[in-house]
Amino acid sequence: MTRRADVLSALDTVRDPELDEPVTELGFVSSCTVSAGGDVQVRLRLPTYFCAPNFAFLMVADAYDAVSRLPDVRATEVLLDDHFASEAINAGIAARAGFAESFAGFAAGELDELRVDFVRKAVLAGTDRVCRPLLAEGRSPEDLAGLTLGDVPPSADLERLRARRAELGLPADDASALLVDVTSGAAIGVQALPLHLARARVTRVNTDANGSVCRGMLSHRYGTRGEGQLEELP
Repeated sequence: MTRRADVLSALDTVRDPELDEPVTELGFVSSCTVSAGGDVQVRLRLPTYFCAPNFAFLMVADAYDAVSRLPDVRATEVLLDDHFASEAINAGIAARAGFAESFAGFAAGELDELRVDFVRKAVLAGTDRVCRPLLAEGRSPEDLAGLTLGDVPPSADLERLRARRAELGLPADDASALLVDVTSGAAIGVQALPLHLARARVTRVNTDANGSVCRGMLSHRYGTRGEGQLEELP
């Protein structure tokens, strides 16, 4: 029998593609119900009425897939509320249609490359999160160029970075270089190091700032905690 807690755990794996954070932690899950027979309904909400429809579609589709994979789920319904494209997105997900079919005449294609671009940004932001403590303890940028992932002290940020690199097919084992090109996976040399670290920092700052803005807007719009949300509302 499917438990509501299992559904919320599955939704923990669904990320906002731009922010690289779970929809549960962001407060985007407004409700989650599970019937005795295994029918699941999840309702999602976003910070504004005009959030980008491609981002919204990815989250609704990923939520549907994550819930549907659970054992003993008989039927899955994931609905996006209070969004200008809710009707098209909800109908497309229910029909298991892609983005291009759901937005026929408006979308040029599917969202695979967009998803990859956001994971690359997540790798850059994660690189800064892992490198900042090392620089703070006195390591030089040149030192970082010689480090492997196995040289870095264990942390949640390191595991998150490994996971995002693995999604892109980039090396993520202990012997892999800490600093790699997000497209080729090649180790970053000393000459390219300043630009790479600067890109990583800017990406992380932008991601964190966008996350704070989204949380504030969602709190202002709804004023209620989302299902599975752990942190306090702003």
